[in-house]
Amino acid sequence: MNKPAIDVHSLINAQDSPAVIIDENYRIVAANQAYCTSYGIDPDKVVNHRCHEVSHHSAVPCHMNGEDCPHKQVFSTDKPFEVLHTHYDYANRPDRVRIKAHPLHDPNGDRYLLEVINRLAPSTNLSCEDMQMVGHSPAFLALIENLIVAAKSDAAVLIYGESGTGKELAAKFVHDQSARKKNPYVELNCAAIPEALCESELFGHERGAFTGCAGLKQGLFELADSGTLFLDEIGELPLPMQAKLLRVLDSGEFRRLGGNKLTKVDVRVIAATNRNLMAMVTQGKFREDLYFRIAGINVSIPPLRERRTDIPALAEILIKRLCKPEHNLCRLTHAAIERLVSYSFPGNIRELQNILQKALATCDCNIIDAKHIHFNEHHGINHAAADSTHDHAHGKVGGVMPADGSKLSIAEVERHYISTLLEQHDGNRRIVANIMGINERTLYRKLKRYELRTENV
Repeated sequence: MNKPAIDVHSLINAQDSPAVIIDENYRIVAANQAYCTSYGIDPDKVVNHRCHEVSHHSAVPCHMNGEDCPHKQVFSTDKPFEVLHTHYDYANRPDRVRIKAHPLHDPNGDRYLLEVINRLAPSTNLSCEDMQMVGHSPAFLALIENLIVAAKSDAAVLIYGESGTGKELAAKFVHDQSARKKNPYVELNCAAIPEALCESELFGHERGAFTGCAGLKQGLFELADSGTLFLDEIGELPLPMQAKLLRVLDSGEFRRLGGNKLTKVDVRVIAATNRNLMAMVTQGKFREDLYFRIAGINVSIPPLRERRTDIPALAEILIKRLCKPEHNLCRLTHAAIERLVSYSFPGNIRELQNILQKALATCDCNIIDAKHIHFNEHHGINHAAADSTHDHAHGKVGGVMPADGSKLSIAEVERHYISTLLEQHDGNRRIVANIMGINERTLYRKLKRYELRTENV
């Protein structure tokens, strides 16, 4: 029985998402209208052009730039493959996408690749006032995908991240991508307000509620009605206020301080912390019922040391912000970038900004060189850990040196790297796989190979 010939144009036009079909030589043989419309490009500039030239604006395939290449994976294994990538539109703006790649075979035995592209968030949606969420690393792209998932829900969100990772930017991003984006967005840093004023700040007060109270004040819950309330550093909230916050989250109702009237609001709460709230629950410092109420969706922001390939782009954005308008824009030399990338950044992006600010003050001729990059000595640098992560990111894992000076094998370095990530993320395989840019199945095979057990990490 003869196999039916497949009309490739009909096949990809059946896809609602942008889609292309690519041959063994990286050449795009068909693209649907959704792809051309999405990237603002004419079909004649897509078809018969190489995929890496169109989507990555690169003269070489993406695996030669250190990325997981769907083309290479599918043609090597003849199996479907998924990966997070950064593509570029006609104006060279980065676009974060999830690619689902599938092998195709025609009746003549020729092989092709079908790529279906799901956009995570256009680059124009990653801005937050004069700050931006910037990155192309697997860990960053996984974060954006998780934030998009959170934005589509109306559940409470708990964002965990070390100090300086940009938790407030992530919270604003979730609001801006949600159905509440046209409604109020209100912030409160729980660590920055005295306990005596906390209730008044959240719920407002009536005239005469306390000595010196001259009039009515709306609280943040009222101001955020129909919108989003972001509670930063929620782990610093006093226990008495935790109980009152829980009641509002459960019922949507509260009374102003000194008042009797119940006020009902519709507020989505996004909370953030750099502390282990479950450990605080065990210690009696945080209410367990409140934890489960605010942790409807958990999002973990990777520290800067787990997304080193994003440091050059982040540094460029920060320098643009820090340079005075009347001054020429400074630039980083290659040596300065290498020095930044090799550092572990215990203070994350906030520390990077501080380092660059000092470098701008001391550099010559608007050029920042390695000699202008000074790290905070009291933090110290774990060179072994930094080099291990850096070399892994650049495919040089065989060059890490242990304490006795002997060279570790690639397998030993990878085992140590995976073990460290599992420990940092409480054995969460999904987070570790996203950081490494691999799927969970591949990570599971590595765990078996290296005899690593998540429950023991």
